[in-house]
Amino acid sequence: MRNAFATYLLELARKDKSILLITGDLGFGVFDNFQKELPDQFINAGVAEQSMMSMAAGLAASGYRPFVYSIANFPTFRCLEQIRNDVCYMDNPVTIVAVGAGLVYGVHGYSHHAVEDIAIMRSLPNMTIHSPCDSVETIYSVNKILESNHPAYLRLGKGGEPIINEKSHSEIQSVNIMDSDGTDGLICWTGGIGYKVLEAAKLLRIRGLHPKLISIPSLIPAVIEEMLLNNPKKLVLTVEEHSLTGGFGSLVLEVASGISFPGKIVRIGIPESVNKEIGSHEYLLQRAGLSPNAISEKFELEILKHQTR
Repeated sequence: MRNAFATYLLELARKDKSILLITGDLGFGVFDNFQKELPDQFINAGVAEQSMMSMAAGLAASGYRPFVYSIANFPTFRCLEQIRNDVCYMDNPVTIVAVGAGLVYGVHGYSHHAVEDIAIMRSLPNMTIHSPCDSVETIYSVNKILESNHPAYLRLGKGGEPIINEKSHSEIQSVNIMDSDGTDGLICWTGGIGYKVLEAAKLLRIRGLHPKLISIPSLIPAVIEEMLLNNPKKLVLTVEEHSLTGGFGSLVLEVASGISFPGKIVRIGIPESVNKEIGSHEYLLQRAGLSPNAISEKFELEILKHQTR
């Protein structure tokens, strides 16, 4: 996702001089071509996230479209006041690009975990969260961001995530249905955890279960409402590489409450016990119950409960 973003942003910036890339002393190698080819549209703000965010807000207020890039915990938690006051309250079209969402940087310790960022960004006014599952949805998300003139949060993996979409970015819908034929409930997710869900779905088919599969690249209440209204009375399992508090699953529950959704909603996310742990991405996903086996077993257990109600 990270590399797809860098390549596509350069392509867009060649044609649109208002697009700026601002980095907090990160992205070396990834953005070498951008910096070399478009030096007047590239700013390294250094290790000064608060200043970087206020700078971006000022540039956005002056007609530019700045993309602010850093490892996910830095352009969110470290400069939250500037995001709230300068970007969101002023409704300046700054795009915060967070790379390494969730537990991707797990070997660096919990200071680099980004497991509360959706909850925080979702609480801010005028902010739209985009959380693609692969490079195809990443390009879709960038296009959606540029169609808007409001703050945006683009939540990316570190790189190397498999492409799980068989369609092009122009064919992606806000409710991105990966498998429409499933009759045994629904599994929906946001972000890079999608490939784990697809592996879980393969295990479920072996057990005779075939859930509908949906990716949600943009966390917009109207999109969630559309998904739920099109799947009434079903078991809905939400999967996210984020804390269960305030994240994707919480948004689904909020929307479901507002429309009196008649189905059952069950959530899988990162429990608090994992937050302080250190280890590889794969290890931490296992500890969080986000492996394909754990996801498939949870769905099988819940679908049996749902069918016997």
